[in-house]
Amino acid sequence: MTGLVVCVVVLAAASAFGVPQRRRGGRVRVRGRDDGKRVDAAGLGAELGERATLVQFSSAFCAPCRATRRVLAEVAGLVPGVTHVEIDAEAHLDLVRRLDVLKTPTVLVLDADGRVVRRATGQPRKADVIAALGEAV
Repeated sequence: MTGLVVCVVVLAAASAFGVPQRRRGGRVRVRGRDDGKRVDAAGLGAELGERATLVQFSSAFCAPCRATRRVLAEVAGLVPGVTHVEIDAEAHLDLVRRLDVLKTPTVLVLDADGRVVRRATGQPRKADVIAALGEAV
């Protein structure tokens, strides 16, 4: 009986943490601490887009990173002046720390000047990325 109670408590605790975390994953949102953060072409190792840049931080064994890459490449192909840049988080730890990237995939939406205007952690939906670009362009 004690084992059953322990299992129920552990399951309840995991659900209490996991459900809100799952709902937040992939949503494109503004974070207060991104205010004023900028990334230039030298920091990215690639040119910024004329209107906006979608920056994706990925890692080698990240399955959602592949799907995120497809979504961002498709959006960048649809919207003129938007560029998609993928960065290996493990190879650019200084940039990861400076931009507070905590997990992969993380997507930053930069305006034409390289200012971070939106951020998503987890795999974003195509519609959310397009909506986020509205603030950057």
